[in-house]
Amino acid sequence: MLKLITIALLIFFSFTGNAQINMVVKPGGFLFMEGKDSIFFYQKSPKDKNGEYSRCNYIHPIYGADGLRLTEDFPTDHLHHRGVFWAWHQILIDNRQISDGWDLKNFQQKVTNFEFRLQKGVGLMNATVEWKSPLWDNGENAYLKEDTRIIIHPKTGNYRRIDFEIRLKALTDRLSIGGSDDGKGYGGFSVRLKLPSDVAFSGANGPIEPINTAIEAGNSMNISGSFLRDGKQGGVAIWSDPSNPEPSTSWIVRKTASMQNAAFPGRKPVAIPFDQPLILKYSMLVYQDSMSPKQIKKAVK
Repeated sequence: MLKLITIALLIFFSFTGNAQINMVVKPGGFLFMEGKDSIFFYQKSPKDKNGEYSRCNYIHPIYGADGLRLTEDFPTDHLHHRGVFWAWHQILIDNRQISDGWDLKNFQQKVTNFEFRLQKGVGLMNATVEWKSPLWDNGENAYLKEDTRIIIHPKTGNYRRIDFEIRLKALTDRLSIGGSDDGKGYGGFSVRLKLPSDVAFSGANGPIEPINTAIEAGNSMNISGSFLRDGKQGGVAIWSDPSNPEPSTSWIVRKTASMQNAAFPGRKPVAIPFDQPLILKYSMLVYQDSMSPKQIKKAVK
């Protein structure tokens, strides 16, 4: 539920000051801006395509430095892909699959609480999300509670930083999550970008050529190319926080018609203890021109 005080403050923020992070209420969710520049849209309400692939709790679009949309939603090749999202194929209770959050099968999410505030010029967005399945307790009660914080930093130099902290708390015993049950093992924090023909990838130690399975590339993945208008260079860098549980440096990247994925935990599911949430932290740098591994590391510290 939106808090009325928060909304009142946001309306005030929207009409005062210059070039600060603000939020505008829109049908289905919230648009975040810095001054007149759009940053991203958070999809709060369920959205579907012809009654299928219903999803919420994700970001689309995310905007580049020149205002161009960088992400895709409902792409024809993978209708379940959606902007910036975090999802897993295997969601198990007592080793029985009860949801597929990646393909959106037997999987319902509901945003039960949403807040936004400013703190020293930085935007703080908090969302609480219930995960349910018709295969668990007839879909009446949630089996997992997600608390996600998104921190929106003002633009600095040629980039903007956006931080994600995703807390997954089991509401029942013997809950586990895993990536695709194949050699790829994809799942977790993902970005579906509109990919230019000259897209290139670099990890913490230099250039990377995509392969079919996950690649060990260190804590960063830089996706660069002609992402801006008129073929100008730019890109998105993803940072996997060193505090993330292992594996935290595995990446699945694609040059065409797919998402880019910080693959966790891979094919083998990991348990989420009933008394201890699973915490995953990532950062995104949306930039123009270029960024080196050294610049990326400096930007996220």
